[in-house]
Amino acid sequence: MPAPTGSPEIRAPERLTFSLWDYGVFGLMLLVSTGIGLFHGLARGGQKTSEDFFTGGRRMSALPVGLSLSASFMSAIQVLGVPAEAFRYGAKFLWMCMAQLINALLTAQLFLPVFYRLGLTSTYEYLERRFSRSVRLCGTLQYVVATMLYTGIVIYAPALILNQVTGLDIWASLLSTGVICTFYTTIGGMKAVIWTDVFQVFVMLSGFIAVIIRGSLLVGGPAKVLGIAANSSRINFGDFNPDPRSRYTVWTFLLGGTLVWLSMYGVNQAQVQRYVACRTEREAKMALLVNQVGLFCIVSSAVACGLVMFALYKDCDPLLTGAIAAPDQYMPYLVLDIFETTPGVPGLFLACAYSGTLSTASTSINAMAAVTVEDFVKPRLPSLSPRKLTLISKGLSLTYGTSCITVAALSSLLGGGVLQGSFTVMGVISGPLLGAFVLGMFLPFCSTAGVLGGLAAGFALSLWVAVGATLYPPSAATMGVLPSFDTLCPPRNGTDANGTALPAPLGPPGHPPEPTRPAILGDFYSMSYLYYGALGTLSTVGVGVLLSSLPATR
Repeated sequence: MPAPTGSPEIRAPERLTFSLWDYGVFGLMLLVSTGIGLFHGLARGGQKTSEDFFTGGRRMSALPVGLSLSASFMSAIQVLGVPAEAFRYGAKFLWMCMAQLINALLTAQLFLPVFYRLGLTSTYEYLERRFSRSVRLCGTLQYVVATMLYTGIVIYAPALILNQVTGLDIWASLLSTGVICTFYTTIGGMKAVIWTDVFQVFVMLSGFIAVIIRGSLLVGGPAKVLGIAANSSRINFGDFNPDPRSRYTVWTFLLGGTLVWLSMYGVNQAQVQRYVACRTEREAKMALLVNQVGLFCIVSSAVACGLVMFALYKDCDPLLTGAIAAPDQYMPYLVLDIFETTPGVPGLFLACAYSGTLSTASTSINAMAAVTVEDFVKPRLPSLSPRKLTLISKGLSLTYGTSCITVAALSSLLGGGVLQGSFTVMGVISGPLLGAFVLGMFLPFCSTAGVLGGLAAGFALSLWVAVGATLYPPSAATMGVLPSFDTLCPPRNGTDANGTALPAPLGPPGHPPEPTRPAILGDFYSMSYLYYGALGTLSTVGVGVLLSSLPATR
């Protein structure tokens, strides 16, 4: 069927794959990342103390730390997921940048000064100083378990998605990225993590920019892309719908999104460990500003990719045709479609996706090793020499890296839904932990019993809602999915115009039937996932204040 003027040719669903050139570009990215790790592991005699290993000797400057903070957020889940969200919900996802800005200002004024001036390596040491050792260990264990699960899913999810779309071998990609990430994190410590993150930020941006330029040219230019998006309600920044069930509105970003980001940047070990590695408190605050600029560039580029993708597929949505089986597969399908005749460029996107995975995984491995050394090893073995502590730190990094690869392998037993699972794991844990730090820093009367009760209540409530939403997912209409079409698609079955047999679709067209929902709790389970963390934080603070006010707990 001929394509309409200004649109790319509409083609039948087909199985696309990467070329040897693409694998070469991907391998080069892994090689450079490994080289950076080796350099920082061996230069100047390597790390002589555990502080060198975990904080770079607290001598890092703002620019690399800020870019590292940006890369730590952008896992492959976001590289693949944000463009798909923009395709389905529109450009209003850019309000996420405002939530990130508010978070950066609150972190710089409220949380960063406390952690930096105390000179902490483990964030959870604060909880012991403020409350008790039991609260500290509770926070540490929650963080380690959640981070290990999250990191395993981050490693596995892109391997699964790319395997489903392109046939990329799932175990080869999983093991290669997991092993290399563990290797350079173990050898090079914090400096290797930060400088590989800097390199990987530019790889991610390069992948996005290549897609934006090529896709825009195919549509007819940026103005044509924006015109098509505007005519299809994708330029929708003015969505002030107060309904908490709507997946994305100004309020879900400014209220729910801000608290989610605050739990990730204000008190999360992986992020705090980076900005306390700066030379001065002023440099640490500058790092948060650099991070904000980096996040804006990455998120806006990802949203632009989503709008370009919609302009290309507005009349032939590959999800409706069965060319892909889930929204997370839009991006790899698009890349292989528009760069089919340009060997090597799809490999840049492959490197882009896995740069996000490497940056997130390396950050998590280093952070888990740090809290284990600070919260478990040092208190029990205070007389260990700096050299032995460094060796233990490296051994823990290796152990946690291996554990994350194991969790990634076990994630294959979960089947679908691993992307939603990754957000659920971190949201359920990070929200209540943010509430614990708020109780400690800003409510002097709060007691140990109050914070422990608040943590339990916050965790239970957010987990309950998250599990309920997984079992009874809201409908596309409830979430606010914008319409797309398949009016100009070739036939789904049989043969094309030339008599060639069409390949079988990867998944069923249209949306699956909505499961039966509980009569009373259905709407409660339908709330936007951005509110999960906020629910955990507010319930932790509320219950903590209530219990601390009781005479028996003071």
